[in-house]
Amino acid sequence: MPRRPRIELVGKYHVLNRGVAQMRIFEEPADYEYFEELMCFYAKNYGITIHNYCLMSNHYHLLLEIQEANLSKFMRQLGMNYSIYFNKKNKRVGHLWQGRFKSWYVTDEAYLYTLMCYIEQNPLKANMVKDIAEYPYSSYHYFLDYKNIPECLQKAWTAQNHKDDKEAIEAFLTSAVDRQLLQELKTASSLVEAPNLNNTPKEEDLVEIFGNIKDMKTRNTTIVKVYKEGYSQHMIAKVLRLAQSTVSAIVKRGSDTITFTPKLPLNLA
Repeated sequence: MPRRPRIELVGKYHVLNRGVAQMRIFEEPADYEYFEELMCFYAKNYGITIHNYCLMSNHYHLLLEIQEANLSKFMRQLGMNYSIYFNKKNKRVGHLWQGRFKSWYVTDEAYLYTLMCYIEQNPLKANMVKDIAEYPYSSYHYFLDYKNIPECLQKAWTAQNHKDDKEAIEAFLTSAVDRQLLQELKTASSLVEAPNLNNTPKEEDLVEIFGNIKDMKTRNTTIVKVYKEGYSQHMIAKVLRLAQSTVSAIVKRGSDTITFTPKLPLNLA
């Protein structure tokens, strides 16, 4: 059965993914911090607003807002680069993620408000802390320090609407979550259909992209770029009249080179 096309409507999304076989994807503080830096780095590059997030040991929750149809591109960069980091660090091979990330379109304000509380309260639900302000790997504690809030959270709903009003932030984000309502809202969200547009990458566009490229270095860099944008290795190989194994090798070499340079200790700005 073919996978259902992703919704790429402008708006807010609840995004979730887990480690394969429920394995830990964050093992030490440096792992959480690296993921946070990648998330903020690519959010800035793709013009995506991070409203809330919470990183747990074997999964994460993100509340994101997109201005164009680039959620999948952003998540591909984030997931791929973190996987490369994690696998190299732990000398492991194979998939890190359970599968494609899951996403739900936030259809209304009731869903938005319930979701923000749910995401921030994950560590409390898991009995990891008694006060969510103590948890270092979510957005909540940053909202309580408005003057020093990281750049990637400055446009978040909480920061924009409550600014430095700590009492209002605490009262709002620690409100009880009606889980039955949340499930009903999530079910309603899953019924939202993507617009009837064909966003499949077209072969003629690829022909035009490679039309004026003369040197091999630029060609290889462009192969990696268009692959990350959604063009298949088969289509790239067909347009360039290369063996698909050649394209696969070029993509692998390009993906193994992480241009993002982390700054530790954490500097989200």
